Amino acid sequence: MKWFRRRKADEVVPAHLPNAGEAAQRFWERWFELVPVVSAALGDGEPHRVEDELTELVAGLHPDLVFSLEQGHMAMYALVVTGQEDPRLRPYTDAWIAAAPPADMVWEFHDSVPPVPDPTEVVVNLGEVRMRLGDYRVVAQVDGDVVDVAVYHPALAELSDQQRQTMTFLPLDVTLGERLAGERLRRVETAQLEPEGTISLLELRSLVRELAGRSPG
Repeated sequence: MKWFRRRKADEVVPAHLPNAGEAAQRFWERWFELVPVVSAALGDGEPHRVEDELTELVAGLHPDLVFSLEQGHMAMYALVVTGQEDPRLRPYTDAWIAAAPPADMVWEFHDSVPPVPDPTEVVVNLGEVRMRLGDYRVVAQVDGDVVDVAVYHPALAELSDQQRQTMTFLPLDVTLGERLAGERLRRVETAQLEPEGTISLLELRSLVRELAGRSPG
């Protein structure tokens, strides 16, 4: 289970407080009111029931932030609120995670997209388009300590421009973790046709972790 959402261009956005600490405090006050409803919706397998409320809540923190609901690593569910490595948004995500409640058996919280154990098992549903991350192929060119990548999936051509951009970066973020992807990936392109010499997402993870001086796996 994973879904991201940016606000639409014509969507009314609630005013966010310019003070990041105050904005984070208001977020968590509202979260504690919503969390029973959110947990119930996820337990019923119907996250769409709370999509609008969560979108408004995150936009109130800052309208340029992106969020996702995921299966947790230690808890049942995880809420990720990220600025996608935009330095303008870092004060808001820093304040948000600093004020977050301790993780428990039900919820954990992340201020960047964490790597999932096996991204090839993740399936993203975008309307009628079903995208299995295991079907992604990547061309990776190493240049010093960074990597340029071209990303291919046969269903990318069926998406809107915004969806295509999201689904080009999302598999990289869930494979590497958003922080490592931001540090080591330089140029990211969407391939229209499957290129030659591609590797899987797991092979990309091993390559980038080795480049970063981390143990592959």
